[in-house]
Amino acid sequence: MKREIEYITIDGRGEHESFRDCITKAIQDLKPNQGIHIIKDFEPFPMYKMMEEKGFDKRVEKVSDEEFHVYFTPKPELETMKISEYLNLDDKKIKGIIAIKVDYLRGNISLEEAKNELRVSFDKVTAQEFALCEQYLEQYGISDDVLAERMDEILEIFDGVLVGERLEFPPGHPIKTYLNEVKAIRKVLSEMKGMQDKKFIKNQWAEVYDKLGEINIHFARKQNQLFAALENKGFDKPSKVMWTLDNDIKDIIKKAKIHLENDEDIEFLKLQDEVIEMVEDMMVKEEEILFPTSIDILSHEDFVKMRQGDDEIGYCLIDTPPEFGEAKKEKENASNNELLKDLASVLQKHGVLNTSPNNEVLDVAQGKLTLEQINLIFKHLQVDLSFVDEDEIVKFYSDTKHRVFPRSPGVIGRMVQNCHPRESVDTVEEIIKAFKSGEQDMAEFWLEINGRFIYIIYNAVRDDNGNFRGVLEMMQDVTHIRSLTGSQRLLSWNTKK
Repeated sequence: MKREIEYITIDGRGEHESFRDCITKAIQDLKPNQGIHIIKDFEPFPMYKMMEEKGFDKRVEKVSDEEFHVYFTPKPELETMKISEYLNLDDKKIKGIIAIKVDYLRGNISLEEAKNELRVSFDKVTAQEFALCEQYLEQYGISDDVLAERMDEILEIFDGVLVGERLEFPPGHPIKTYLNEVKAIRKVLSEMKGMQDKKFIKNQWAEVYDKLGEINIHFARKQNQLFAALENKGFDKPSKVMWTLDNDIKDIIKKAKIHLENDEDIEFLKLQDEVIEMVEDMMVKEEEILFPTSIDILSHEDFVKMRQGDDEIGYCLIDTPPEFGEAKKEKENASNNELLKDLASVLQKHGVLNTSPNNEVLDVAQGKLTLEQINLIFKHLQVDLSFVDEDEIVKFYSDTKHRVFPRSPGVIGRMVQNCHPRESVDTVEEIIKAFKSGEQDMAEFWLEINGRFIYIIYNAVRDDNGNFRGVLEMMQDVTHIRSLTGSQRLLSWNTKK
């Protein structure tokens, strides 16, 4: 987190002999979270190296040609992060890489200076080292907004130094699936490049954009499955930064499709280079940084669990991959369990077997239901439900076939803030804050997506004593409901909902 620093001011204008002694004494007397504010009538270049060697960062403000203010801040000690447990990296090298990134992002050095310093200091930087440094930047006051906006510049610093690995995995491995999708997406980009110099035919472009639109599935699975697994290991930068870049791509694809549908051919074609560049750039970030880092951080068991939830969201431009690892055995076991369940039902019917816990009758608020009946009710509701508890952790979502937005098992146990793009987090936190304080009990939203009208409502969940226990999100596609007029009093099986 960004630290609040109290600065000790030393006005050195006109002073020469005693000035250095004042600085030395101030450094010795500094308390935690204190820095030194120097005022001079010239820029004190000789001090910079000395203060850097003593462990200080600097920020310079030029008031006039005769007045300079320099703020020296003790470099923060890196707080050990959870992610470090899974990466065996050189701490000294990590600190060196961070120093170059921070100096550049604060404007202390130019892009070329940062590139040269990196090349002089390091022969190569791995994807894992790059990713860990990104995670630490927040401790230096570098926000996620800055990272998202300047990621291309940061990557340019590492051009030629950042090394990737050739990733090879068995069929069905989630990373193998992502790489197969990247290959399929690149095939679409190649098709787009070939069409740019040919005669414009709207239907051909529409077909290509239908295929390109499947990238949303790639992003959805990445955001709900891979990001969730990485967060559990303490690596949350992808969900905070890369999610924003994903949304930028979705927005420009949507913008291009609007031009195409409105027969704005010139405007549509002008966007194609940018669309191709942005999508290709994301594929490179995934291949060179996200996927190699994921391999080092996540375990075999993590990927097996991930594979079990991937089908629920679907796949981009490829067929459903085969099962992976123990998931295949579990699927076979599930099939056997179904046979055993059928046998148990027959035995229960004839009184040979006691009722299973799944069929145990439970006292609910209004009635008596078995656990099986409760799950079936949730599964057949014509509204999507999600529940976040009082600690802001996702605990439940309804397993319906008609979900408006994708969900997968990876969301369970995840902080709700990480289930939303960075741009929406402030709204999420505002809702939770108002619910917790008792100021509000409900928030509603509605939006139109691809011709569908979506209604969303959030309710504060409170116990009988009025204590806040969580947030219930209810979401429904109400396009059909909005179209209804008059009355229907007779049964009609032909009405499609």
